Amino acid sequence: MMAKKFWFGIFLGVLGIVLFSSKAVMVKLAYNYKVDAITMLFLRMLFSFPFYVVIAYLYRNKNKEINITKKEYYWVVFFGLVGYYLASFFDFVGLTFIKASLERIILFVYPTIVILFNRLFFNKPITKTQAIAIFLSYLGIVIAFSDEIDISGNEVYIGGFFILLSALTYASYLVGSGWLIPKFGVVKFTAYAMLVSCVSVFLHYSIVGETNLLHLPWQVYGLGFLIAVFATVIPSFLVSASIKIINSSNFAIVAGIGPISTIILAAIFLNEELTLLQFLGALLVIVGIVIASIKKT
Repeated sequence: MMAKKFWFGIFLGVLGIVLFSSKAVMVKLAYNYKVDAITMLFLRMLFSFPFYVVIAYLYRNKNKEINITKKEYYWVVFFGLVGYYLASFFDFVGLTFIKASLERIILFVYPTIVILFNRLFFNKPITKTQAIAIFLSYLGIVIAFSDEIDISGNEVYIGGFFILLSALTYASYLVGSGWLIPKFGVVKFTAYAMLVSCVSVFLHYSIVGETNLLHLPWQVYGLGFLIAVFATVIPSFLVSASIKIINSSNFAIVAGIGPISTIILAAIFLNEELTLLQFLGALLVIVGIVIASIKKT
């Protein structure tokens, strides 16, 4: 029974990550229409906002029996700012410099950060299986990144830096959500954190945004809506549910499917080519995931 529950958690996590990974491809498609990063992030949150408002209202009385302190609400605000606002902003900026498939490969550095944070702050040991899985996945990332630098040049460093910041902030969110989700409940916590993120993006755009939102190509609005629903709202709940079932360290390893799905989607929709070395890197990531999953069951 426990094995079935664990595999269900993996299924939810993989589905959520695949949907999340489609975001990079759709953002790159939108950039073809000369729209900037903060405008696309604003559209993403604008279309997401009503969903989270309704969900937060419907689940406002859930988990009432658990005493939640003001300090824990402050943590929700903090992780909403860090995990979905800053992580998303850094990611969207990074995508203006590098291709979608490389973005997802670099972003996968966050599992090592998650495991390190769990070790430092929650004293969770790093198992040999996790260490082997992380080593193989990390080796794959290094191979793919090095090959892309030779192909695309110095802009890869700039984009890679922003994606690395995104990985760091998202890892912080994963660790924090693993602690807070049991107190708030999956749906309630996710809705609250995303509302914080939405408001943060709205404020950011009100300060620096220069695009006339009423005169964008219809394709940009359409992509913004798809990003909001299928690459934000739905996967955010799937990921939170997965973390609750299999914990944040195991989810971080399962999430390695993200680079692979992005590479495939980018090849189909953006005509991004996968070199032999990048294929090898992707293969190493998959091997790492399989080792971790089989050992756990």
